[in-house]
Amino acid sequence: MTTKEPQLTGRMVLLLLVGFFGVVFAVNGVMVREALSTFDGLETPSSYKAGKMFENEVAMAKAQEARHWQVDARLMPAAAGGTVLDFVTRDAKGTALTGLTAAVTLERPTDRRLDRKLTIGEIAPGRFRGSAGGIAAGQWDVVIELSRQGTRQFRSVNRVVLQ
Repeated sequence: MTTKEPQLTGRMVLLLLVGFFGVVFAVNGVMVREALSTFDGLETPSSYKAGKMFENEVAMAKAQEARHWQVDARLMPAAAGGTVLDFVTRDAKGTALTGLTAAVTLERPTDRRLDRKLTIGEIAPGRFRGSAGGIAAGQWDVVIELSRQGTRQFRSVNRVVLQ
């Protein structure tokens, strides 16, 4: 009894090559679609507008530096499982700053969709406290902005690690 051994023909080589590259292209297509659907790569909607705002940001940073304000902040876990931010603001002479409006955002460096705004209130002259629930452990940027009459006077960005 003789068995016929499979032979490698030109047609079979062609089908194997087309099949191999078809699988490679299909997998690449799925990976590109998944990558674009999760992050489009656009960090700044308009580079032109961001460039125009740069000089304004530099001027605001110089004015902030000239004020010599001091902001001492503490970020700690709350008893109910959330996160509490407590901070005190002082001028160059150490006097509590009053008449300010505070806005605080916890920004996730790896995914802006997870950013959280804290509800902040002034509990004493120059002393603010706020909280947010559901903050996951890991690295966060704490962005504190202080404004007076709608004009930003102070901005601070600090990286923290929550356990």
